[in-house]
Amino acid sequence: MQVDKIEIKETIMPNKDQILNLYKDAGWTAYTNEPEKLLKAIEGSLKVWTLWDENVLVGLARVVGDGQTIIYLQDLLILKKYQGQGLGSKVLKKILDEYKDVRQFILLTDQVQENINFYKKNGLKLASDYESVALMK
Repeated sequence: MQVDKIEIKETIMPNKDQILNLYKDAGWTAYTNEPEKLLKAIEGSLKVWTLWDENVLVGLARVVGDGQTIIYLQDLLILKKYQGQGLGSKVLKKILDEYKDVRQFILLTDQVQENINFYKKNGLKLASDYESVALMK
């Protein structure tokens, strides 16, 4: 595998099996247990980026929101065997650049130090750094 040959595409929608393989690799069973909902969610996203090693889907990122005042990074997945090579940072930078004029860029992630370190390394801050709190149901 050559990381420099990985292509980020914005117009190619993976098929169901490719998507499920990626989400299964991440262990995101809440998504894979309801594949039709997952597919509809991806189709309903504001924008989707996919990462390809030739014809193999190796990553996916998607945002939801209005694209003007707020966006949420809903998913950012890279196949485990492709992680640690800068692909996640590369696609995240692409997203942040594209939406640089949006007032709020938000994501929720598992409270795992590896995740926190990744997003901090890429310029994001904890909500508490803004004297804000996140609430969810």
